[in-house]
Amino acid sequence: MSSSRPRSHKRSQLLSRRVVAAGLGGVVGVAGVSTALATSSAPDTPVKHHQSGEGGRAAADAPTSREAAVRRSIVLLVNAERRKAGCGAVKQHAKLNSAAQRHSDDMRARGFFDHVSPGGRGPGQRITAAGYRWSTYGENIARGQASAGPVMSSWMSSSGHRRNILNCHVKEIGIGISRGVGGPWWTQVFAARR
Repeated sequence: MSSSRPRSHKRSQLLSRRVVAAGLGGVVGVAGVSTALATSSAPDTPVKHHQSGEGGRAAADAPTSREAAVRRSIVLLVNAERRKAGCGAVKQHAKLNSAAQRHSDDMRARGFFDHVSPGGRGPGQRITAAGYRWSTYGENIARGQASAGPVMSSWMSSSGHRRNILNCHVKEIGIGISRGVGGPWWTQVFAARR
């Protein structure tokens, strides 16, 4: 199912979409969460194009100490789940953090909840624009969960999100958190370098 505009709910949004990038992938949305997956350096195939531009970029690449602590908590939770599944740990990468943070800030600033921005830019394009040369990536987004524990529980309760978290081929992670009324907006980016 494809939706061109978000549907509002009290604390979270429902987004269900099938995204195909490089012939692979699948997205299964649950309340307040969504995933995207790709395994090629081919550009994303935007699901919907809108006429608005990409908008301004927030200069929030340098997180506050609070956000840095939340990022570390998410990485610890992700790696605990990966360890149980026999996968190696992921490490934060500054360029992936930048891509994730900019997407979370963009969703908050322009009032959308999707892997593809209103200007048609998808996860692979954002990761590449941040300067990261990827061979595979996955992206999880969420909205409305108050902290690291609840957002991880939401992601782990969904097969698509869980698949991104437990993908043993990815080695690095980036996390974005943008707080504001109707949020926070969360982005997790997983990738392996070319």
